[in-house]
Amino acid sequence: MPNDFNQQIIDEFRANSGRVGGPFEGSRLILLTTVGARSGAPHTTPVGYLPDGERILVIASAGGGPRHPDWYHNLLADPHATVEDGVFTYQARAVVLTGAERDEIFARAVEADPGWGAYQEKTSRVIPVVALHQVAGGPPEAASWGAALKLIHDAFRRELALIRDEVARSGPGLGAQLRVNCLTFCHGLHHHHRNEDDGMFAGLAGQRPDLAETLRRLREEHRRIAALVERLQRVVGDPDADAAEARREVELLTTELEAHLTYEEEQLIPVLDGTDGR
Repeated sequence: MPNDFNQQIIDEFRANSGRVGGPFEGSRLILLTTVGARSGAPHTTPVGYLPDGERILVIASAGGGPRHPDWYHNLLADPHATVEDGVFTYQARAVVLTGAERDEIFARAVEADPGWGAYQEKTSRVIPVVALHQVAGGPPEAASWGAALKLIHDAFRRELALIRDEVARSGPGLGAQLRVNCLTFCHGLHHHHRNEDDGMFAGLAGQRPDLAETLRRLREEHRRIAALVERLQRVVGDPDADAAEARREVELLTTELEAHLTYEEEQLIPVLDGTDGR
């Protein structure tokens, strides 16, 4: 991929909190910054990724070319990297997967998107799969606390929209990667809501007694959403579950979550940004 094209994607990604158009529109994308194996200089590349629980997976396809991409060689020399996901920027440690684990995950990727298989058929090299484990991170890169909340919410909206589309396009069964996508989303949403309950909501309750009813409603919505998340997890964890059942659960969760996120933003962003008149 030409450097000028890469830079265009990088600029668009950073300007739009991870959203890009063109060939990457509607795909899961990160910016991966590695240290040049020969130059020692930082090198940033847009890379597609697969969710995988508490790590993400990147595939060194190079479009099926005969050589591994530069970022892969850089990670072999120095496994430390910086990941930008559109909301957070964090430090990661790269682990090149081997043997049965690599083969299983690559097969999972091909099942979800046959394009990975087409790349492998074009080259004699075995296309590597790399796991990226977060080792350090920070708060969202936003102008205010309210803007940070909106960024995080929009990331959940975007991922759920991708999952809805994947479930809608799936056949009668659920592919292995789609199940992982759903479970990873559920885990992330549960973690976010737990942090809100124990952190932001608790802090606001002490500072703003007038928000008691709003916070009570938001906590109750968290409990309802948690129940829907558990139902979706049971469905995708059942090897005999079909896509129609998963679609129903995803739609129920989407309806409840969208309403919740909108209400929370309407009520709390003015408070967080000090624009509610108090």
